[in-house]
Amino acid sequence: MPPSPTANAPTNIEELKELLKNDNKVKVAGVDVDGVLRGKIMSKDKFLSSAKGDGFNFCSVIYGWDMHDTAYTKELLVANWDNGYRDLIATIDLSTYRRLKWEKNIPFFLCSFTIPETMEKLPVDPRGLLAKVLEEGTSSGIKAMAGAEFEYFQFRESAQSLADKKFHNLNPLTPGMHGYSLLRPTLNQDYFHDLYDMAVEFGIEVEGHHTETGPGVFESALAYTDALRMADNACLFKLVAKSVGMKYDIMPTFMAKPWGDLPGCSGHIHVSLQDSNGKNIFAITEEEEKAGGRKEAAFDDIKYLSQEGEWFLAGLLEGMPDVVPMFCPTINSYKRLQGGQAMWAPDTASYGYDSRAASVRILSGPGVKGYATRFEVRVPGADMNPYYALSAIFALGLLGIKNKTKLPYGPLNSPGVTRDTVKHLPTSLEGAVEAFMKKESVARKVFGDFFVDHYGGTRQHELDVWKKTVTDWEVARYFELV
Repeated sequence: MPPSPTANAPTNIEELKELLKNDNKVKVAGVDVDGVLRGKIMSKDKFLSSAKGDGFNFCSVIYGWDMHDTAYTKELLVANWDNGYRDLIATIDLSTYRRLKWEKNIPFFLCSFTIPETMEKLPVDPRGLLAKVLEEGTSSGIKAMAGAEFEYFQFRESAQSLADKKFHNLNPLTPGMHGYSLLRPTLNQDYFHDLYDMAVEFGIEVEGHHTETGPGVFESALAYTDALRMADNACLFKLVAKSVGMKYDIMPTFMAKPWGDLPGCSGHIHVSLQDSNGKNIFAITEEEEKAGGRKEAAFDDIKYLSQEGEWFLAGLLEGMPDVVPMFCPTINSYKRLQGGQAMWAPDTASYGYDSRAASVRILSGPGVKGYATRFEVRVPGADMNPYYALSAIFALGLLGIKNKTKLPYGPLNSPGVTRDTVKHLPTSLEGAVEAFMKKESVARKVFGDFFVDHYGGTRQHELDVWKKTVTDWEVARYFELV
């Protein structure tokens, strides 16, 4: 199932030709395991030929190296010397048509990757993985819906100044802690408003855009839509922010924890399911609402959730400890989790009604319209790969519905339920990868060995690089005194 189409997206080759009649080139991109867009410019003729046929060849090395183009320390399944870093097939998704307003208005399309021999989806392709999860887990017109919120720091820096300074003594966009400020955006109003407007023009509806607490921190909430379109929007929002920032010599970062002594940056995800009539499957019936909630609910805090919503929640909680690398993919991700709920970054498989201390915040019941009933998953940081994060949430939740999974315990801070009594999540990449790759991991059950072994291998590479690195902290702490 493709994402909901962008405005003016072509539905056939004739419409595509008309759309590109005044262009001579097109930009295309796919997504690697780190959520980084990898692409190129193609001539219009080559692009049209690829769109009419079975796609075009794209070097598999983008799945054989890390975000800095360093080959993985251990050769993995997709691209390696044994297969000569052969080509994959990139298939163009016409429904993703956009134009890069900041880059000569060039037309732009997203691609997904397939295996040449079978033309099956590449298991580790982020777009393909999410599409597969949704295809296999939903039926009878059921639609997965999602929204995402990003918090991110801004710096008065460029790629060159970062390199020159070796990432030290960077200049934040504004000083001080000013969450929801009306004054701070005025200091950089051209950038602040240009970022919002350019995202909207690019087909990314922004529901909210404001300052968050921290020097130069913004938060942008992307409007609810179908899950695959949301993943596209979330990935592309980072491209928009970084591209617009270049115009103003501003560098946004979506690191989860760029400062040790300041709050981290979340990437909260909101999810729900709709039936074929557009009704929210997680919402209770009008009769149940009039009666004060669903009487069969396992716990009072979820009486405004449907039975399917309860099962989805239970499946998510049960499998969450095994999929944390899909929420928190980097070494830095786990610096954000170290404070647990005290730092607004939960490190447990927990839930609660309208609770920001829990990993899953339930939004339902009084004050929330039935159609808006949803879960906010608060574990991911802004550094998440949105395709993988959404794949994990929906795969686990849909498995919960399929198995009619029972909730393991009550909501956080209800009688007998505390941070000490619920399941804890791994708080290091090393621990997360170990849980993810173990033989009995839920991740293997829902995503298969190919994905787990390849993606887990990329995270082991990240650990290998980190373990060999001598940090500034080590030098400052030990250089003189040991």
